[in-house]
Amino acid sequence: MSNRTIEIIISPTGEIQIEAAGFKGPDCEAATRFLEEALGAVAQKRRKPEYHRQAGRTNRQSLGE
Repeated sequence: MSNRTIEIIISPTGEIQIEAAGFKGPDCEAATRFLEEALGAVAQKRRKPEYHRQAGRTNRQSLGE
């Protein structure tokens, strides 16, 4: 399993940026939600390519004969 990290960057002007790494799909949003709620309104969200990859499970269905 990959390392998951959440980095909070605060600029000199007070702008806050939350960077999440090692998460896939909506796991990232779930992991950072509490920070977004505590820090206030979100001005912009950018989803990384990892967001569009499937998290952990894959469901498969086979048709019987």
